[in-house]
Amino acid sequence: MPGILSYGVYLPYHRLKREAIGAALGAPSGRGTRSVASYDEDATTMAVEAARNAVHDVRPTALYFGTSSPTYLDKTNATAIHAALGLDSSVAAFDMAGAVRSGAGALKAALQASSPTLCLRSDVRTGLPGGPDEREGGDGAVAFLCAPSGDFIVESLGGASATGEFLERWRLPGDRHSRVWEERFGEHAYVALADQAVAEGFKAAGVLPTEVDRLIVTGTHQRAVRTIARTTGVRTEAVVDDLTSVVGFTGAAHSALLLSSVLDVANPGETICVIHVADGVDVFFFRTTNAIAGYKRANTVADQIASTRDDLDYQKFLTWRGFLRREPPRRPDPLAPEAPPAYRYAPWKFSFTGSTCEACGMRHLPPQDVCAGCQAVRQMKPERMADVPGTITTFTIDRLAFSESPPKIAVVIDFDGGGRYRAELTDADPDTVAIGNRVEMTFRRLFESGGIVNYHWKARPIRGGN
Repeated sequence: MPGILSYGVYLPYHRLKREAIGAALGAPSGRGTRSVASYDEDATTMAVEAARNAVHDVRPTALYFGTSSPTYLDKTNATAIHAALGLDSSVAAFDMAGAVRSGAGALKAALQASSPTLCLRSDVRTGLPGGPDEREGGDGAVAFLCAPSGDFIVESLGGASATGEFLERWRLPGDRHSRVWEERFGEHAYVALADQAVAEGFKAAGVLPTEVDRLIVTGTHQRAVRTIARTTGVRTEAVVDDLTSVVGFTGAAHSALLLSSVLDVANPGETICVIHVADGVDVFFFRTTNAIAGYKRANTVADQIASTRDDLDYQKFLTWRGFLRREPPRRPDPLAPEAPPAYRYAPWKFSFTGSTCEACGMRHLPPQDVCAGCQAVRQMKPERMADVPGTITTFTIDRLAFSESPPKIAVVIDFDGGGRYRAELTDADPDTVAIGNRVEMTFRRLFESGGIVNYHWKARPIRGGN
């Protein structure tokens, strides 16, 4: 049986209180919060962060990226993730994009692969201001390293799928929000498919409903999800909290996020059933192994939620989503990045690989051919710096520089073990930035110009739980 060797989760730093939506629009908005990708984040950058949290000695031979919100069409988004992780060129990278079900498809494909495969599921969920998708959506990413054999923390027991063609939720190319058919119709279509997939899944896995310790049911149609959860035959107390009151529904990533939250606290020998409802029904069965007792997590879902802040104002949220266009700083717009230089400097631009002088040990960021310390020529070895923390040695708060979320904070970082670099600081309050603050690197969007997203690395304050 295949299984999962490691996993990682990423939730953005910001959350939006739903009551802030109601206060701004004068309409009922519900309670709780939703996670919000920052102005410099998208599904690609969040997938990179989730993968970095899924650290494991086994290197993947392929990467599958499932999302309903790809940054690019025609161009493969998974290749930017591949580059940011510093994977070898022999590792294949593929998008499974365009629909919420793409996330379930990426996991199914990874579990069926003949060699270790990285499954990434990430989404940015939005909708029209005041609408249910805006209110109930959420942003986040999850990574699973799957393999056909190995020291699993959780093994796959099998599952089943049921598919039918019906128009319940859709978004045309170029649209910024989805449209949904009448709610009763979706429930009618989904429940029948769930009856089939759940029955076949229990049979394929060799599991009885009474043997399920944790039941995860989630999907695009909440009314159908509630009905399906009641009709599986699984004990009510086994149903897992769907986290929508705190994080929201994270689309293609959500069933993986809930599975991760279970794995954070699970004991060996627990049987987990995951039911993913989107354009059909996909059922997965897993059982935790003895290895999960000693599994070292980069951070847990609860840790990440605890390290976020929920004071994002609604106007800033609308600006980040592109629904509110504000007067930009009176500086020239950035120039669009060019493809040939990006290609030539890909190890630096995407994987943040500097150079270390083999003669004297001095680090250089960006990488150099001539050592600034001993002037040795071409005696450099590459060194990936993305996972090396550092300390702010000086900083500037610029309220005039171009930024989609001013002010821009520029910091000079001294990395642990040597190396100095000037970077932009993100996910930070300008009033709390100080010399001596500890920071870590994060893969982000610098800006978008000419229809091209310029990805690179920024610094951020080290979050709790990391």
